[in-house]
Amino acid sequence: MTSTPGRLLRLLLRLLGAWRSFLAPFCGRRAAAPLAPPPAPRPPVPVSVNYHLTRRCNYKCGFCFHTATTSFVLPVANARRGLALLKQAGMEKINFSGGEPFLPERGEFVGQLVQFCKQELKLPSVSIVSNGSMVTERWFKRYGEYLDILAVSCDSFNEEVNVLIGRGQGKRNHVEKLQKLRGWCRHYGVAFKINSVINRFNVEEDMNEQIQALNPVRWKMRDSYLILDEYMRFLNCTNGRKEPSRSILDVGVENAIQFSGFDEKMFFKRGGKYTWSKADMALEW
Repeated sequence: MTSTPGRLLRLLLRLLGAWRSFLAPFCGRRAAAPLAPPPAPRPPVPVSVNYHLTRRCNYKCGFCFHTATTSFVLPVANARRGLALLKQAGMEKINFSGGEPFLPERGEFVGQLVQFCKQELKLPSVSIVSNGSMVTERWFKRYGEYLDILAVSCDSFNEEVNVLIGRGQGKRNHVEKLQKLRGWCRHYGVAFKINSVINRFNVEEDMNEQIQALNPVRWKMRDSYLILDEYMRFLNCTNGRKEPSRSILDVGVENAIQFSGFDEKMFFKRGGKYTWSKADMALEW
């Protein structure tokens, strides 16, 4: 039986429809796009930095971790550049420490950095931790307006105990100098803070009465900071040692801070950020 052209055409159309139905599940499917890699974690923001600008000290406190293994101090221009990098990375508070920060150039070095951070970088808070022995009223007259907080180390109000701890300096009296510093801070508008380390020599001493009389804005016995050494390297303290990163002057803040071991969440949880600008404090001079 011969097929007519019309019958052949209808047969071809049915075959084509069946073929399209078979291919339909596969047609229109696109290859799955590769999964994007997870975003890199944001580096910690160095909101508050503790810059140990020198390891040298004129005291010999037995518990101090930053002993004088080197007398290196950065040139002031390099220190300013590093501080500007930290400000760009989000720093709001800088604390100058040591060693004794008033040793280099008898306080001129730290004074210039204090002025730079407050006047040029406009940091909300600029502070210093010092044993107080080398601070003079002349320094306050020149740099006091740029300093928010002076924290003075005081572990005992008994001078004999201070000598045992390592804060003795011959005829100089640490407690008497502390009283002078309190008066200068009040006169020149600098918030006064006391740092104490509890140790075997002072563990039984009740210092509350003397602390209340001095009326510091803060009495710190333990806290955590993002630590920068004299080469501007972050120190990683997580394993019980002080392992340095590369200097922020060489690799930048974001690269260096990755190796700092800094726990940003714990910093805020412990109250690491507080009212640290004297402009925001209700101070009773």
